[in-house]
Parts: sequence; structure tokens; C-alpha cells
Amino acid sequence: MEKAENNKNLKLPVVEKGRKILNKEMIGIILSLAWPTMLEQLMQTTVQYIDTAMVGTLGTDAMAAVGSTGTINWLVSGSIGALSIGFLSYIAKACGAGDLKNAKRAAGQAVLMVVVVGSFFTLITVGVSSYLPTWMQVEEGIRRLAGNYFLILYAPMLFRTATIIFGNILRAVGDTKTPMKIGILVNGINVILNFLFIYPVREVEIMGKNMILYGTGWGVLGAAAASAIAFCTGGILITAAVFRHPLISPKGQKVKPQWDILQPCLKVAIPNMLQRFGTSLGYVFFAAMINSVGEVATAAHTIANTVESLFYIPAYGMQTAAATLAGNAYGARDREKMKHLSNMFIPIEVTLMFITGSALFAVAPAFMDIFSDHEEVIALGATVLRMVAVSEPFYGFSIIVEGFMQGVGKTKEPFIYNIIGMWGIRIVGTFICTQWLGMGLVSAWACMILHNLLLFSMFLISYLKGRWNPLHERKHRD
Repeated sequence: MEKAENNKNLKLPVVEKGRKILNKEMIGIILSLAWPTMLEQLMQTTVQYIDTAMVGTLGTDAMAAVGSTGTINWLVSGSIGALSIGFLSYIAKACGAGDLKNAKRAAGQAVLMVVVVGSFFTLITVGVSSYLPTWMQVEEGIRRLAGNYFLILYAPMLFRTATIIFGNILRAVGDTKTPMKIGILVNGINVILNFLFIYPVREVEIMGKNMILYGTGWGVLGAAAASAIAFCTGGILITAAVFRHPLISPKGQKVKPQWDILQPCLKVAIPNMLQRFGTSLGYVFFAAMINSVGEVATAAHTIANTVESLFYIPAYGMQTAAATLAGNAYGARDREKMKHLSNMFIPIEVTLMFITGSALFAVAPAFMDIFSDHEEVIALGATVLRMVAVSEPFYGFSIIVEGFMQGVGKTKEPFIYNIIGMWGIRIVGTFICTQWLGMGLVSAWACMILHNLLLFSMFLISYLKGRWNPLHERKHRD
């Protein structure tokens, strides 16, 4: 009786074990979890577009200073996001089993992780800020600017850590709307402060009338300050939301380590963290090699990455839903639901990525033109975007299967697959092409596409053999 009442209170759509799920019903469940995450990521990407366009008006040097250290964000945020997957998997499985007591205990341990991990990354990022541009082979004339931008942007790491970890805790119980609402507010603050901090006081004509717009004129550093304030706001709001949550509020929970909770969370999180760290470190080396090619390649790569991120939104929104539902079904030990989830998710995901890939191929030059007026940058960026657009459906498949595996706690295989692809194909191939053979950005992105195709092949084999699904493996053992 208590389990039934708990399930009624969950925002996660719970389906009774053994009941046949209609395709229409499953699509509704999937989309109800995926669309808030997609909208949240769309807002984040839109603000990233606005940031890039605003900084782009300051010149190529400003764009290169911002973009040259951008891959560090993947390294730091990716590692924290990977840690949060351990808690997402644990809480989703606990909810599927109706064990809300341990779900709340896990939320309490997540508070501990926010403090420890957030403090650690604050010390690291602030400490390396002045040295990072040199390590990243940024051109000497903009190293100081790039270092100061990085310092301001990463000073509020504690708040950013809270946003990432607590956001995934809410998603684990099916609450994808609260992180979405907070994300929209945070992005709105970021845009408003950009206008105030980037540009100086200026006179503009609006509807035939001259008006004075106030601003600090801080340029690139203004963009960093706007983002830092927005991050602090988001961290505070998401923390308050978790502590007010009726089911998983960590109020009254012990903050000291409880290893019966942390051990299964870390067992999932550590391979995922190593994967994110290893692949994100690969992105850093990848970007450094591109930076060494020249300013045009760096600018084109930075803008193309920004443009491409918009077209990945359906994939990662669906991945969050896949991880949550797979974890919930595994917690309930519902084999039929696990099978039905995979049969529904993959066609939806591949279709979405085919549509977005086709759109990216068509609009690549127009999108590049939004962010740069440099003809060579536009042409180069459009070329690499059209190349990667062809591989989008294959990459989407990999993302969904990886989401299933994250939800059920199987993170070792994705770790191995991603490390092999990143370092065995992308990094080695890019080094040979750019450093030995003197080739440019196109060759580097070709290596990235080969990496994506290798991931598709490995995840396809894992899916066909049922290695992603512990219940499938158990059935065959039984």
C-alpha cells in the first residue's frame, strides 16, 4: 500500500509491472520526460548563440579568446555531470522499487558531493586560469584576456556543481520541469546582463526615437561576469527546489559519508567520470591542435561547435528520459518494459536525428553567417558542419543506448568505447593530419566523424547482443 501511494506522488510515469504498454502510451511517457529537458537545452543553446554573436561583434580576437578555452567546460562540467549520473541511476532504480527512504538518503549524500566536488573544482580552475591559455596554445596576444575570462567564468564552480547534480536528482524522479524553469530564468538573466556588461553606454534609435542604453563596456570580461552571476542564481534556485521537494528533500539526512549509499552510486559514477574526463581531456587536446592551425581555424571551429550544439538537443533530451525510464524499469525488475522502451526509443531518436542532420546540412552557411562576417571563417565552418550532419543519426543511436546503460548502472562499457574512439581515432588521427601532414580543420573534423561512426558500431553490437540490459542477461543465465 505504501509503495502504491509513493508511486502516485512520483512525477515519474510509473507503469505497473506486467501490464502491456501501448505504443501510443509509451510515446507519451517518453515525450513527457524528454520535452522539458529539450526545451531547457534549447534555451541554453540559444543563449550560447547570443553570447557568441555578441562577443563576435568585438572582433576575431575576442571570439578566439572565448573559444580557445571553451573545451575546458566540457572537461569540468562533463566530469560533474558524470558523477550526477550515479545518483540519477540509484534514485531512479530506488523509485522503481518503491524505496523512497533510500532515495532520500541518496539525495542527502548528493549534498555532500556538491560541497566536496564543487570546492575541488573551484580551487583547480581558479588555480590554473593564468596558465591555461599557454597550455592551450592560444596566440600570445590574447592569452591574458583568455585567462581573465576563464577565471571569472569558473569562480562560481560550487553553484555550477549544485545546478548539475541537483538537476539530475530532480530528473531521476521524473521532475524535468523544475530544472527547465530554472534554466530558462538563468539564461534570461545571462542575456540581460550581457547587454549591460559587454557594451559601453551608447545611443540607439528605437521606433524613430533616440535612446541611451547604459553599459559598463567590459567586453569579453563582461560576458564572463554575466554568466558567473547567472550561474550563482541557478545554483541557489535549484538547491532550494531540491530541499523543498516532497519526496527526496535531503532535510534531516546525514551529510557525513554513508557508504552503503555512496558505494553503488560511485560504482556507476566513477567509470562514467573517467569516460567524461578522458573524452573531455581529448577535446582539450583536439582544440589545442586546432588552435595551432591558426586564428581562422579556431574561430570557425568555435562557431561550428556552437551551431552544432543546437542540433544535438533532441539526442541529449531523449538520453535523459532513456536513463530515467530504464533505471525505473530495472528497479521494478520489469523485463517487458525494458524491451518495450528500447523498441520505442531508438526509432524515435534516429528519426529525430535524421531530421536535425538534414536541417543542419541545409542551413550551415546561414548559421555561420550569423556569427561571423569573415568569409573564410564562414566557408570553413559551413564545410565541417555539412560533413558532421551526415553522421547525426548514427551518433543519436549511440547516445540512446548509452542512456539506457547509464540508467541501469552499466557504465564500464561506454567508458571503454568512448576512450577507444576519442584517443584511438580522433586524437591520433588529428595529430597525424594537423601536426605531421600540415592539414587543416577539415581533416580534424573528418577524424571526429570517424570517431562517431566507431561509437555507433560498438554500441550497435552491444545492443544487438543485449549487453546493455541486465535483465536480458539474467534471463539467459536463468
